Amino acid sequence: MTGRKDTAVCIPRHVAVIMDGNGRWAKQRGRPRLFGHRAGAESLRAVLRACRDHGVEYLTVYAFSTENWVRPKDEVGGLMSLLKTFLKKDEHELHENQVRLRVTGRIEDLPRSVRTELERVMEATKAYTRWHLILALSYGGRTEITDAVRAIARKVKTGELEPEAVDETLISRHLYLPDVPDPDLMIRTSGELRLSNFLLWELSYAEFYFTDTLWPDFREAQFAEALAEYSRRQRRFGAPS
Repeated sequence: MTGRKDTAVCIPRHVAVIMDGNGRWAKQRGRPRLFGHRAGAESLRAVLRACRDHGVEYLTVYAFSTENWVRPKDEVGGLMSLLKTFLKKDEHELHENQVRLRVTGRIEDLPRSVRTELERVMEATKAYTRWHLILALSYGGRTEITDAVRAIARKVKTGELEPEAVDETLISRHLYLPDVPDPDLMIRTSGELRLSNFLLWELSYAEFYFTDTLWPDFREAQFAEALAEYSRRQRRFGAPS
């Protein structure tokens, strides 16, 4: 992929995606949920390619939430295996296109084998600066904010910080990936109209795009439609129209 920027639309720098609908897609076909997750992995590959084609620098996907740990053990285990397969199968493409892999969330909660593979690929791609794939794993927006507040509270307790120094900028600096720009566009598939605890702080001024398309059916054409809709929006950041 060349990273050719599409001049016909206003391109967001950072797109965040709630990849929803894998289970329903599989159920419609009389197949187990993991079949839908495998098909969803193909959509992730397609959207990552589309990001490079359109010039979107950052792609963050909600891969596994803190709430997902309550799912059946076989589904959780299957998702972890699918993640390892994705990392091994797609690492060459990350290198070929100079995509940096990062993770947001409580990576320490993941199985050791998954953590090891993630850390290996993150280390191997950390020098790339043009394109960024961020996997939200064992992630919850409230948990991220809570962790940030705890870190700040510890610094206040030790006298490293004064309470008066706590502001939005300071809190942002204590989030999981403080160097990553906030998303400009959030896409959620499958027709659900909620955030589901995803990037609650970072999505404050993002544009939202909801589609009835189930995630396994969301590919390059559907992503282009979302970008076209984004280009028609007027982002005011609280200013009057």
